[in-house]
Amino acid sequence: AASRAAAPRMRETSSRAGKRMSVRLSRPIRWILAVAVAAVLAVGLWAVVSVSVDRPIAYDAITEQFKYGSIGSEPGVSLLRPVGGVLPPYWIFRALPEICRDKLPGGYASLGFVVEPGRELPIGVSRRRRLGVDQAGLNCAVCHTGTVREAAGAPPRIVLGMPAHQIDLQSFVEFVLDCTLDNRLTADSIRGRFPGDEGPAAMERLLLRAGLVDRLKIATLELKNRISPILGDRVPRWGRGRVDTFNPYKAIQFNWRLEQLPAGERLGASDYPSLWNQKPRQGMHLHWDGDNDSVDERNLSASLGAGVTPVTVDHAGLRRIRNWIWTLPPPPYPFVIDGAAADRGARVYAAQCASCHADHRFRDGVTSGTRVGLVEDIEQIATDRHRLDSYTSVFAANQYGLFPASPYRFTRFRKTNGYANHPLDGIWARAPYLHNGSVPTLRDLLEPPERRPPTFYRGYDVFDQQNVGFVTDVPEADGRRFFQYDTTVPGNGNGGHVYGTTLPDDEKRAIVEYLKRF
Repeated sequence: AASRAAAPRMRETSSRAGKRMSVRLSRPIRWILAVAVAAVLAVGLWAVVSVSVDRPIAYDAITEQFKYGSIGSEPGVSLLRPVGGVLPPYWIFRALPEICRDKLPGGYASLGFVVEPGRELPIGVSRRRRLGVDQAGLNCAVCHTGTVREAAGAPPRIVLGMPAHQIDLQSFVEFVLDCTLDNRLTADSIRGRFPGDEGPAAMERLLLRAGLVDRLKIATLELKNRISPILGDRVPRWGRGRVDTFNPYKAIQFNWRLEQLPAGERLGASDYPSLWNQKPRQGMHLHWDGDNDSVDERNLSASLGAGVTPVTVDHAGLRRIRNWIWTLPPPPYPFVIDGAAADRGARVYAAQCASCHADHRFRDGVTSGTRVGLVEDIEQIATDRHRLDSYTSVFAANQYGLFPASPYRFTRFRKTNGYANHPLDGIWARAPYLHNGSVPTLRDLLEPPERRPPTFYRGYDVFDQQNVGFVTDVPEADGRRFFQYDTTVPGNGNGGHVYGTTLPDDEKRAIVEYLKRF
């Protein structure tokens, strides 16, 4: 009985001792747990902040912003479903030419990208921190920056706002897609090419270990499948200085199946336009076929062609560029002009050309000419119609749905039946000529179509001062192979625009000399 009476007291004493020990042990455990929870919360907060940051690299100087600033073409939305752009993240983009050296031995410069000394990115490529990753994208300068040289071996002059006559954008897109899908592109191969102490931020390093490359390959394969009908040999090559503006747009923005479109509609390659002097162009019919008369809508539409989406577009960045090109003057002709011949040419030009294309005063905003900015019917102008036919009424109707319930909603697009009469400011730097770049020089354009060069090379930046255009008989130079343009290929026709072709040779030469003043 005594033993049974003592047992409860022993259990009570043992319980109190256990509680005291539990209290003593729980304090450090609670501290450890608290620190662990705080660490988890801190890491979670860091991850959320890192992924939610959307910060482009911006530049104070507008010329630098034009060359390297973002317009929103870098991928966005989420890591699971990135949209926008054709470029991989910044550090991967930099590594591609080394990883796939056999596919692009000369680097991006061999495709006509302009690379300034000391710059890691070519002109026309931007950098932006988005979704925890340093992203790369294309901007306006990739299509609107060119180089001019006086002679082989001379230093190139970089001209902003000029058509990018030297770039092979189709081959560039194919290289990026192919190398990104190449088995040699792995997280280890990327990490092994971080330069020195540089490299991605901690979040991106973590994502590289957590399957970023695999996700990138899936997104790239999806993009390649969408636009494959206009890559490779499925359509005639765009070549240097040309782009198919609207067919990639159809695939990426509207998710159309390009292979189901009529074959002729998939042939829309044309030259890049210049960006100078936009203020007096407001209200004129813009794009080659005159399908819009709003500079702002034209700019926004063009940015979609560079990889921007309605979700990722940077309206503030676009506005900076718009305000700059509003009054950006064309570059003056950098070589000698025969003044007497130019004076004679001014008189001939006034009689033959000024009504459609204005005169040299347009560089100062004087919009003379009764038909400047209007559309000439295709039956009248008679130039190659493939670019015209690639833009359809159905496409225009779909454009209206891109920015619904938004101040940026398109309202000015329409289908036309010809090509617009454009002013000729800075025309010396806009070669080759016609909308598809099928005529190499101004002098050639004044010849009947049957006497224009049937084939020539595009992409060389040495200038032909006599005929006004670029030298076209050089197949390769400085590690670059130039594009042989064949006017017999569908979409490449050099017919039509026969104005001035019956003039005497001395008057043709005089017009060409006068056009150097534009």
